[in-house]
Amino acid sequence: MRFLMLIPLAVLAALVFAAPATPCSRVLWNDNGRSVIVGRNMDWFEDIRSNMWLLPRGMKRDGLAEKNPLTWTSKYGSVIVTAYDVGTADGINEKGLAVHFLYLPETAVAPRDEKIPGLSMSVWAQYYLDQFATVAEAVKAIKAEPYQLRMAVEPTSKKPATVHLAINDATGDSAVLECIQGELKVYHSREYTVMTNQPTFDQQLENLKQYRGFGGDKKLPGTHEPADRFVRGAYYVKNLPRPKSDREAVAAMMSVMRNTSAPFGIADPERPNVSTTVWRTVTDLTNRVLYYDSVFSPQVFWIDTKKVKFDATEPVRKLTIVDNFDLMGEASAKFEKAEMFKFLPPEKE
Repeated sequence: MRFLMLIPLAVLAALVFAAPATPCSRVLWNDNGRSVIVGRNMDWFEDIRSNMWLLPRGMKRDGLAEKNPLTWTSKYGSVIVTAYDVGTADGINEKGLAVHFLYLPETAVAPRDEKIPGLSMSVWAQYYLDQFATVAEAVKAIKAEPYQLRMAVEPTSKKPATVHLAINDATGDSAVLECIQGELKVYHSREYTVMTNQPTFDQQLENLKQYRGFGGDKKLPGTHEPADRFVRGAYYVKNLPRPKSDREAVAAMMSVMRNTSAPFGIADPERPNVSTTVWRTVTDLTNRVLYYDSVFSPQVFWIDTKKVKFDATEPVRKLTIVDNFDLMGEASAKFEKAEMFKFLPPEKE
């Protein structure tokens, strides 16, 4: 796995999130007996100008590295949420595989090795959405199809960012990827259902053992710090009642994500791991429906991907979310043909 260890994850957040990097929370509910549901909060100190895009199959991609870039053609279409329209921050493909980027300050990567195909961090999530139907396939490819992630710097803030990646699928499988001291750590298990920010995932799992319900005697913590959000997310998803309908399952997960959110007024640009929640998604991986909840609007809207055509003959389509406060209900028909946004290239080396 050495090849992927060289991953400059610091890139992504900077490039994908128009400022240093992004804190967030992600919770997977894969044992409710009805549908696999995943929730994700996007936390940042300002509106990250996200929009939603429909990307068809058959799109040719370039990893944007200056030399020996990774290239591929998308096998699957996807519905994605961007950050600043420079990279994929969240999304689901037509097979029910979803990806999410979260901030991790401990991320550290190795120097460029031009013998390995390079991939800008802004395209990292899209690579998985384009190429894989399951988490197992994606994890297997890490060994079989090596590539090297490259650092990028967001042009406005001039700051790199550090991130880790969560991948989940319709079977309820899960993987967390972190690049620590130049080595890619892959945590692959259905049991890995919660992810926030620092400390690293292995330390988060150890910390969880101190709390009631997980082996310890500490009471449930209540701050907006990442470790506390991790414990609360794990506790609340563990204690959710079994849903009687798909609607109830989505609503239950939304309640968990709102509990792990951070309200207006606490954002600190110097500590991007502690920021205001600006939007959240709840995605039904079984039924392949993505729900979007902006904190700047009182309505929730959703995209039923079963109503979307992903054929290679279809154009790229965009649903403008920025300053669009009237979106509500099922909105797949509201996408409009658009020119594809440009992924942020890596920093020149």
